[in-house]
Amino acid sequence: MAEANWYVVHTYSGYENKVKANIEKTIENRHLEDQILEVRVPMQDVVELKNGVKKQTQRKMFPGYVLINMVMNDDTWYVVRNTRGVTGFVGPGSKPVPLTEEEMRPLGIQGDDIVVDFAEGDSVIVIGGVWKDTIGVIQAINPSKQCVTINVELFGRETPVEIGFTEIKKM
Repeated sequence: MAEANWYVVHTYSGYENKVKANIEKTIENRHLEDQILEVRVPMQDVVELKNGVKKQTQRKMFPGYVLINMVMNDDTWYVVRNTRGVTGFVGPGSKPVPLTEEEMRPLGIQGDDIVVDFAEGDSVIVIGGVWKDTIGVIQAINPSKQCVTINVELFGRETPVEIGFTEIKKM
């Protein structure tokens, strides 16, 4: 079986979530779960200032584009290309070009699975960043974001904090 890669699909602006939903529905209907693995609309957290009030919202990183992790073949190409709202794949002519590992890294999407030597409930010490030298207990592990949620004591209360895999070590 061929290897799955990330591809960029161009959509009508504002139709990104609709395209994502349509592709996911088609995957389910045609039983393509093993060929089209994931569909994403990359989002970023932004702070907007409106009428003097700060508000945290999510905004699309690339309006008009959807990322798809899939095995490229005639069936998957046809399904994605003929989804309502899709104008085509990004690449020269009609040939889709997969994203490289370097292009994926800033999006927070890693191709390689990182094996960690800690689990939920383990005590860890933070070795870098703002929380350096803080000790906490792992509450959750998020491999896709490569971070853990630990509880730290802040102002006399237990507060959950997200820390990257590279900034902690097991005690």
